[in-house]
Amino acid sequence: MTRRIQILAGVTLLLGSHGLALVGGGKESGPSVPFAVASVHFERNATDGDFEVVFEVKGGNEGLAKLAVVSPDGRTVIDFTAPDASTLGIRQFRFESPEPGDAESLRSAYPEGVYTFTAATAAGDKLHGESTLNNKLPATATFLRPGAGARGVGAKHLEITWTPVKNLAAYIIKIEQDELEVSITARLPGSVAKFAVPDGFLLPGTEYQLGIGTVTNEGNISFVETTFTTAGKK
Repeated sequence: MTRRIQILAGVTLLLGSHGLALVGGGKESGPSVPFAVASVHFERNATDGDFEVVFEVKGGNEGLAKLAVVSPDGRTVIDFTAPDASTLGIRQFRFESPEPGDAESLRSAYPEGVYTFTAATAAGDKLHGESTLNNKLPATATFLRPGAGARGVGAKHLEITWTPVKNLAAYIIKIEQDELEVSITARLPGSVAKFAVPDGFLLPGTEYQLGIGTVTNEGNISFVETTFTTAGKK
């Protein structure tokens, strides 16, 4: 049975390569309103040595039939149209770029500046938004407890700790075990440098993946990753 703890909710949308047709909505649209979420940020995985740009969009309670994002240099970088009005559109999106090891190629493809978001709901209402992308990445944290690759870690009362990083908006903590299909994702204030794992989540004699992300006020993130293994049953 799948067991999952999700403290920070997120949705990833995978789009296929089928052709998309225009959604019909005969309603006369009113003034444009802001998105609930419209953001773009830069991410680095310092452990893997790769980078990506991430767009996140949420239209509110209604599904979006159309969505476009235009870069500071005038290029359309996202262009989505729902295939049919009967689908009611899509309410929430997360688009991720490829993950090259060369940060400069990604910065060239997605330059710094203001990205413009526009959309229309299945009912014909319009939405708008802007988000500024910059390439400043925060320093990474260092694992203290458990240490990188640690073995024999207690499965109960585990408090994860790391070296504090200055001038952060937040930390993101991820603990995963793919074979058991379990995970925890938590977003913590930038003033906190510890996280208590809920008792009962970790099993004895099991390897887990641990990631810590440092988040800037602009939303850019630097992740470090490792594994740790819990002690076996006595």
